[in-house]
Amino acid sequence: MFSWAQIDTVLLDMDGTLLDLHFDNHFWLSLVPETLSRLRGITRGEAQQLVQQAYQQVEGTLNWYCLDYWAQELQLDILALHYSITDKIRLRRDTVPFLLSLQQAGKRRILLTNAHPDSLELKLQHTDLARHLDAMLSSHQLGVPKESPQFWHQVFARFQLDPARCLFVDDSEKILNAASQAGVGYLLGISNPDSHQPTKRFQQFPATDDYALVTQNLCFQQ
Repeated sequence: MFSWAQIDTVLLDMDGTLLDLHFDNHFWLSLVPETLSRLRGITRGEAQQLVQQAYQQVEGTLNWYCLDYWAQELQLDILALHYSITDKIRLRRDTVPFLLSLQQAGKRRILLTNAHPDSLELKLQHTDLARHLDAMLSSHQLGVPKESPQFWHQVFARFQLDPARCLFVDDSEKILNAASQAGVGYLLGISNPDSHQPTKRFQQFPATDDYALVTQNLCFQQ
């Protein structure tokens, strides 16, 4: 799939890419509307419409990923709600073998996530993800989301990266496109980010539903 000899660093999204996106989808699409419906005495449909409108207003911005913003906007204890469903936080089944193979091949592994630092910390507490990474960065530390060109320029400088020799893996085609425009040389989509949802098609980038295929390619070319 890739010329691995030309790749030094693998940049990795978290939710839907290394972790099962079911946690986040259940949280934002089910638990939040259900909680609003109960607390405000409105129907589930009314609550869903309310949150969808709120989401759409800030989609693609840093606020869309900010737990503090949503706590204030929706008047909910968003972090406490996160802790109430920690049993749904799971690594993808193919994540650890993939990260170990990258390590064995001498590839640098850097997590780049739009997740709020509190969300990131919670997920690190409930998985062993951190020990399989060389570095981690939340876009909240830079003040701009991965959708922004400024994010990528800051990442390249911070980690002293040659973008042409990087592979970036993400389940969002929009964010993959932002990375491509910033100069990242190799891009890969994840077509099955949520284990409870059907696979999806990527229009502009190669995609996989199993890291084992990528790992075999990596081992073969080493």
